[in-house]
This record gives sequence, structure tokens and C-alpha cells, in this order.
Amino acid sequence: MARSPNPGRRNALTAGASLLIGLSSPRFAHAALSPTPAQALGPFYPRVLPADRDHDLVRIAGNARDAQGTIAWVEGRVSDTAGAPLSGALVEIWQCDVHGRYLKPADDAAGPRDDNFQGYGQLSTGADGAFAFRTIRPVRYSGRPPHIHFQISHPSHRRLVTQLYTMEEGDSNAPGGYEASFRSLWVSFTPSTREAGALATRFDIVLA
Repeated sequence: MARSPNPGRRNALTAGASLLIGLSSPRFAHAALSPTPAQALGPFYPRVLPADRDHDLVRIAGNARDAQGTIAWVEGRVSDTAGAPLSGALVEIWQCDVHGRYLKPADDAAGPRDDNFQGYGQLSTGADGAFAFRTIRPVRYSGRPPHIHFQISHPSHRRLVTQLYTMEEGDSNAPGGYEASFRSLWVSFTPSTREAGALATRFDIVLA
């Protein structure tokens, strides 16, 4: 004779299945990743975009020499909070040259300037949401930690302005205010597999 199902066990299994279904629902999936923290735009976003504004900031079209500084590849992926890659996102970066100078006319400060550094670059992500920039390892200026500015625009998400920060040799930890909730903005550079003698880092970006 077949045994009657145990009502208590059946109810427990049903509740467990419902919980698993609930956790896989869009409401829970949407909260899987935290959006990348926003940062200030700052005063040095280019007022006039350079004619050459591709992903390679080390070489300007028509110039015979490359930029000064240590070449560094910055790559990552743009996704939503569910982890889905975002294609067609416009990723912009800008940073100072090896002397701490941004592009004119936003930065008209006196002092040496590397006219072979592009200073600004942009690209649109493909189906995989990936981006890669060839630039220089950022340097410290005016007491600020080395950083690279980012602006990401996508038709289905809020525009994000943020910054990538890195520490120089001898720094023991991030300065106060950039730890805790902003820890995801700090990166380390390691030898690049793309280019001999260059450095590389990964900086993934999550849009809300």
C-alpha cells in the first residue's frame, strides 16, 4: 500500500521552492550588484574635445612622439545591477599628464606640459559591455591621489561621473573619505599582458 505524503514535508518543500523562485525573480536579481559610486565632475572636463579622442591617449595622430609617463591599460566592463553587459554605453576618460596638467583651456596653469598626451579619450562599448583605454599611469598633483576621471552615458540608465584612484609606492592605505563605501574605486596596477613594459588594471562599472 502506498504511503500518504507527509503534509509537513510537502509544505516545507513547497516553501523552499517558492523561496528559490523568489530569489531568482527580477526584483532580487536587480539588487545583485551595487552601482558604482558617483564622484564630482571636477573643473577639468575638456571645454573643447580634442580632434583625436580615441581610446589611445598615449599617441596623438600626426605627432611623432608618444606621451611621457608609464603606459597603462585600463580595461573593464559596463553592466547593470543585474550583471547584464550594457552595449552602446559611451565611456569617456580624462586625466592630467605626467606634469599634472590637464587639457587647455580648462587648465591654463603655468608650468611644463606634455603636448604629446591626448588627455581625453572615448569609446562605445560593444555587445559584451567591454572597454579598454591605453593611457598613462595617473600621477599625484596638488595633494590629490593619482586618479582618472570617468563619465559613462547610456540611453537606458542614469549618467554616471566617477573616478578611478590608485596608490603610489609607499602609500599604506587610502586617505580618509575614500575608504569604506568608496573602496570599489581604488585599483592596483600590475604588469600588462597586452604590451611589454606597460602596466594594466581592471575597473568594472555598474550603472543604476
